[in-house]
Amino acid sequence: MNMFGKYNSAFSKRLFRNKGAILGLLLILFAIYIALASYSIAPDHSPDANRIIPEIGSKQPGFTMDFLLIKKEKINSEKNKFYKLISGEEDAYNFIPVTSYELKNDSLIFRKFVDEGISERKSILFFEDQDSILQHKKFYLGTDKFGRDILSRIIIGSRVSLGVGLIAVVISLTLGILLGSLAGYFGKWVDDIIMWFINVIWSIPTLVLGKGFWQVFIAVGLTMWVNVARLVRGQVLAVKQLEYIEATRALGFSNIRIMFKHVLPNILGPVMVIAASNFASAIVIEAGLSFLGVGVQPPQPSWGLMIKENYNFIITHNPMLAMAPGIAIMLLVLAFNLLGNGLRDALNVKGKL
Repeated sequence: MNMFGKYNSAFSKRLFRNKGAILGLLLILFAIYIALASYSIAPDHSPDANRIIPEIGSKQPGFTMDFLLIKKEKINSEKNKFYKLISGEEDAYNFIPVTSYELKNDSLIFRKFVDEGISERKSILFFEDQDSILQHKKFYLGTDKFGRDILSRIIIGSRVSLGVGLIAVVISLTLGILLGSLAGYFGKWVDDIIMWFINVIWSIPTLVLGKGFWQVFIAVGLTMWVNVARLVRGQVLAVKQLEYIEATRALGFSNIRIMFKHVLPNILGPVMVIAASNFASAIVIEAGLSFLGVGVQPPQPSWGLMIKENYNFIITHNPMLAMAPGIAIMLLVLAFNLLGNGLRDALNVKGKL
């Protein structure tokens, strides 16, 4: 009686013939890899990519600079490797931008970069076994007004976008499928109460549900489940009238078994499509909330927050500061929309969601 398994092979063939869906899936897998390995691949592996170097603020993509790295006196290095992979590792050195340097006897003489055309001559004692090194760095997407590496913050910011999408979809699917199936299957007063509750939740603006990292995750999820619930309700109303459902009732199966074993598996197609759509919507909503200042809070990187911090530069000398996170949002949302369209075509889901 489970038709979903019957069409699984045909579904896979249709999906993998869809070039747009495959492109979207590859982009999503690449984004997931970036998010999971972000602190390993980001040039700035400090927590939240928050290495502030004011002297090199608002630099163009491709900007290069030499740095004198002087070891800090105190640093908390007791955290294990797993924690560092999740939260980054505090810098063991202070980064001092320099334009030139030379070693004379036991002194390192250098000119500290202050601003374009401005430098300051300084010197420090330098020994061969000293924990001070010189490093050449290139900022592929430039730096923001605080001198932080834009590329690193975009890489680590991918965690927020994918995280809010994942949590929002999990919450929306859990609540939406549960309440929507109950409303559609039992109808009558159960349907009336659940539909009233849906209308109440739909009227609550996401803005009033909190400010901060975890708050925005929950707020987006709690305001997106209503779409899933309405879709599931409509699908259940249609499926429960079919002959094979009537046959299960005649055999004396319980309502719970009928719903979870015979009804829900056969409406997963439309649910998968709306899940992909909700993932894309959650990313856009989170970016919008962060742009307005009620989402993820500094210094934690978020693509929407990065646009807010740098959108004034769009009409000035360095538009890439705001364009780079905007392009990242666009590509990730496009990927989920392409995958959603591919799922819709492969599953032959009719109508608009």
